[in-house]
Amino acid sequence: MTTDWKSITLTLGHSPDPDDAFMFYAMKENKIDQHGYKFEHILQDIQTLNERATRGELNITAVSIHALAYVLDKYALLPSGASMGDGYGPMFVTPSTEGLADDADDEARKQWLLGKKIAIPGLMTSAFLAAQLYLGKGFDYVVVPFDEIFDAVKSGKADVGLIIHEGQLTFANEGLKLVLDLGEWWKRTRGGIPLPLGGNVVRKDFPPEVRHELSDILRESIAYGLKHRHPAVVHSMEHARGMDVPLADKFIGMYVNDFTLDYGDLGRKAVHQFLKEAADAGLIPTIEHLEFVE
Repeated sequence: MTTDWKSITLTLGHSPDPDDAFMFYAMKENKIDQHGYKFEHILQDIQTLNERATRGELNITAVSIHALAYVLDKYALLPSGASMGDGYGPMFVTPSTEGLADDADDEARKQWLLGKKIAIPGLMTSAFLAAQLYLGKGFDYVVVPFDEIFDAVKSGKADVGLIIHEGQLTFANEGLKLVLDLGEWWKRTRGGIPLPLGGNVVRKDFPPEVRHELSDILRESIAYGLKHRHPAVVHSMEHARGMDVPLADKFIGMYVNDFTLDYGDLGRKAVHQFLKEAADAGLIPTIEHLEFVE
């Protein structure tokens, strides 16, 4: 018996962040033709979405690129929806950089960080995987929800915070100082390729033609937001924690761009290299085949 996928409501998971809200604005507000498909938008933090993806719970979902290593038996990566850190990305921040010279090199910063307890936003986040590639497996960390990392650092629960999302633009307002930007480090030391952070995946049990239709809908939603930027940004402000419209617009521009419309050859190369380095370092299982919905 063939399933009529248009007769059921499909679950669509994404983060409650301005960049994801921007991406899915056109779908949420019915600004584009969704070809008879119905979607339930489920907003949860990325670590929760990663965990749900390992169980195959959602039809379509945002995931960390790190999490792909654990969900590719159930999901294929969509060609649109990428969050790329193109010279920027997750950051180590701290109240005090005492003992660390302003002109310290990568190795000195690494050794300084290895003496600290670091608050991370989740074990399956790309931020944590990038941190492990930089620091090695054995650093001291505590898992803290991403939106509580500032408080964890300022209260002394952790010495350093590994921040993601809008915290990359607001940490100075919290009285914190930058130790290292992992996206900048990655691009500088990997021949100019961006750091792949997140993407959208679709369940493999959809027939190929349905996967293609869903892929087209998500891409059209992103394209609509980019074409109708102001209303899409205004729509995203509900999730713009601590940001005014210009700052939210800047943040959205960092993570919704040409890479988001399609990874392209460079984006695909970045994903493969990130996951290969992590597998070679024994941080994730080896990935034999990374399937994109073409």
